[in-house]
Amino acid sequence: MSQQLPERKATLEREKRATFAAELTHWRSVRGLSKAALAQRLNVDPSYVSHLEASREHGSSQLARRSDTELDAGGALWRAWQRTDASPQAAEQNDPPSGAGLLVLEDEAALRYDDGRFHLSMRRLLRNNGTEPVTRYLVRIAVDRYPSEPERSNALYRRNPLTWEELQLTARCADEPMGWTVKHDRDAFKEVWLQFQNPTSRFPLYPGQETEISYSYSVGAEKWGPWFQRAVRLPTRRLAVELAFPRDSEPSVWGTETSMSADFAPLRTPPQRTERGAHSVFSWATLDPPLHARFRLEWRLKNATDEKENNPVSTLSASQAMANAGIVQDGDPVLTRAARPFDLPTEAEEAQEVITSLMDAVGRVRQLHTFGKGMGIAAPQIGIDRSAAVVFPPDAGAEPIVLLNAHVAEASEDEDEQYEGCLSFFDVRGLAPRPLSIVVAHSSLDGSTHLSRFTHGLSRLVHHEVDHLGGVLYRERMRPGVQPIPVEEYRGTGQHWTYG
Repeated sequence: MSQQLPERKATLEREKRATFAAELTHWRSVRGLSKAALAQRLNVDPSYVSHLEASREHGSSQLARRSDTELDAGGALWRAWQRTDASPQAAEQNDPPSGAGLLVLEDEAALRYDDGRFHLSMRRLLRNNGTEPVTRYLVRIAVDRYPSEPERSNALYRRNPLTWEELQLTARCADEPMGWTVKHDRDAFKEVWLQFQNPTSRFPLYPGQETEISYSYSVGAEKWGPWFQRAVRLPTRRLAVELAFPRDSEPSVWGTETSMSADFAPLRTPPQRTERGAHSVFSWATLDPPLHARFRLEWRLKNATDEKENNPVSTLSASQAMANAGIVQDGDPVLTRAARPFDLPTEAEEAQEVITSLMDAVGRVRQLHTFGKGMGIAAPQIGIDRSAAVVFPPDAGAEPIVLLNAHVAEASEDEDEQYEGCLSFFDVRGLAPRPLSIVVAHSSLDGSTHLSRFTHGLSRLVHHEVDHLGGVLYRERMRPGVQPIPVEEYRGTGQHWTYG
């Protein structure tokens, strides 16, 4: 009996710690780490560790595995994460990531234009170099009829969204049809999981195995634009693209490429043209493309029904356009260090000059983009290392909010996640959590201090700019494992953030 009591006590203690939050707290304490020290090991904000341990956040499967490794918990943290994560969404998270350990040996895309429709066929030869079976593969479908006019494209797809019925998506793994489930369904952007199974069979891709998957769909010319882009999201050995147009349309094709380390440039080799029956075919290929590189092929057709479609596509990226307008771009050290506060009222004249410079920059930027959610800009973004920012609410005629020496004095615990953009890396949009209400302490030119409360969208705008004054970019606010999306895939341009 005396031996059973300690065992029973230990069992009860384990049951109390059955949730991931409790296990995380337990093992952090066992290893003698502070929340800040664990956060540093996990490469997350210390406040996120607090959210995890308070069960306000559950974390991703990757974070759970890494926590288990860093705390040497022998699998206890990973098992607790799986036990706690019992929701339907969690079941999806428990699956191995679609790209974990995958190598794309061959990636071939064939796009054909006939009778007012674009028909796309994709083929990929995959090898599982990982340690777990792969049971699904993520596919993205994005269209943009007017790539140089986002407002016009947004209006088009709001009136006439892309539908699954018209896409007629089909997929196969070798000789087996593949099932698929929808991940995202937006007006002009779709994501689906191709499943390595169908109603009569399962055929996961096991470690060391290779298989070929193929899928196809079609889109009307009224929704497709004069471009086709390939993004390298997995390690790839060979990538090839083939475009086929009716010969009598007298097509011309060219292309550009971008990567994480270089801005856009012409393709290093030109597309090769051949004649195949009634079609002119343009072929292009590359070996070992860099991860995250994007290759964009564009064309001009003689008989296009919409003259606007035949206008050359602007190859100036959004970030390049902002740089040309005088906005400091990502990578400049001024964006990641705290701005110097003003000594007010002694430096009132200098502060006013900075505010004037900010207003001038806003005028230039507004010529390039429509800011339906409102906008803001901070002095570091125009290369001035001083604590000044201006925010323009979305309401017509609203006065700009001037922020000098601003910092957040109070923030609500209630948060929401919305997509944001930043003038200093405007090619992407990121899903960032922020408080629904903040109180900001800031100064006037005469040196007096004020406390101002902002809520919902205005809270988000102001918080974004105050972050800039502290050297913080919104990427640092994003949850672990969440990545920004290309602006081409974002369909909220020109629209207000929504709140319940």
